[in-house]
Amino acid sequence: MDGFYHEGSRALQDEFGTRALADRNVQLRLRDRFTEADAAYIARRIFFFLATADAEGRPECNYRGGEPGFVRVVAPDLLVFPDYDGNGMFRSLGNIRVNPHVGLLFIPIGEPEERPSRLRINGVAELSTDDPLLAEFPGGQLLVRFRPTAIFPNCPRYIPKMRIEEPSRYNPRVGYDPPQAEWKTHDEVRDVVPPRRT
Repeated sequence: MDGFYHEGSRALQDEFGTRALADRNVQLRLRDRFTEADAAYIARRIFFFLATADAEGRPECNYRGGEPGFVRVVAPDLLVFPDYDGNGMFRSLGNIRVNPHVGLLFIPIGEPEERPSRLRINGVAELSTDDPLLAEFPGGQLLVRFRPTAIFPNCPRYIPKMRIEEPSRYNPRVGYDPPQAEWKTHDEVRDVVPPRRT
């Protein structure tokens, strides 16, 4: 896993005396393939955070949510998730088109875990509108295929205990047609909202 740390990381590790600890963490935890435990953990998640950057390196962080299983590991080196109907801006996915290097963060907020953890994953993503797997994701308008380069589980000690009251009524799923976003019915945007894809 050469290159996991850059000179900025190394300078701070040296300043705070954590270089040996940082190296040990890499030895013990860092990998570039999903395990069966990773796949099961990811399959239970109802959301994750997606970090992207444009061609000039300007960052964007976005929330992605859905029903359990909306994001899944389909091979040790491949994770997929759908893009659902949104605000039409395509900032994160547009970034992937021009800079495929992305980061994912999974946190088990509001979900019972025997041993809580968070999972950070860096890798390379690509978009597909005609992927055969897209049919497995009701409501998906395109599929993101993600190949990991660095998978790093770590402790969630600063994540507070919270409760999720109910899933979003906008989550697509088999046999359910989610309602249109209320803001898309407002006069100032109604004339430019495209027809919903089915």
